[in-house]
Amino acid sequence: MTHYVAWSPYVGSSSYILAGLLLLVTCVLTYFGFRFRHVIAVKGPGKFLGALLIGCWFLAVIALRIAVTAYALAQHQQTIQFRITNPITPVTFTSAVIAFFVILYLARQSGLKIAIGSAIVGTIAAPMIFELPFDLLVMWQTYPPAPPVLYTLLYFLPLFLVEILSFALLSFSPAMKLTRYTFFLLAGMFLLFTVWALFGFAYPSTPIPIALNMLSKVVAFATAVSLFTTAPVFGERAKAGSSRPGNPQ
Repeated sequence: MTHYVAWSPYVGSSSYILAGLLLLVTCVLTYFGFRFRHVIAVKGPGKFLGALLIGCWFLAVIALRIAVTAYALAQHQQTIQFRITNPITPVTFTSAVIAFFVILYLARQSGLKIAIGSAIVGTIAAPMIFELPFDLLVMWQTYPPAPPVLYTLLYFLPLFLVEILSFALLSFSPAMKLTRYTFFLLAGMFLLFTVWALFGFAYPSTPIPIALNMLSKVVAFATAVSLFTTAPVFGERAKAGSSRPGNPQ
């Protein structure tokens, strides 16, 4: 079999149902953004839990690499070939570089060590903000080797584990705080997903899906950056006990 795309688009009523669900998520996130009145800091893990978290993250990355290799070998053995171009990768790398230096700048008042660590974990988590909901939407639309359920789970389960653990790495940064900006930007990403769903959430091989994929990826990186905008904004105040030395509210 030869497929031009890595996943099949949603068609017919399924496209509109998906768009409706994504629009609902957009509305919920927007509502929480307007209702959000505090800047919330997350307590970091201790030394033991921190070491365990980092170890689990590396193991998950290794497991994902093994799964990807097994998936590719099975495709080759079953002569499943994909003619795929990926125009999104340059946008991802460019966004990652920009996000790293922006977070580094935003966290500079916390000290060089914290600023560098914040930039690292923020840049790791940023693409996962896009990838986690995206993977949930496309995982059953792909063309896995037989048996399809087995290879779908083989590929996506370690991928989900890497994504979730990448979010957990954010807890290492004392400069990381949740603000209403995060909810609004997430809502913006899901709004782009909603429009994309109206076009079947198709693989970015034509101008509209390419543009929507690129824009939603950029918004995901902006969402990660928003976690480090610690300056207070209108209508917000820091929760009692959430501030830390060196992190002005």
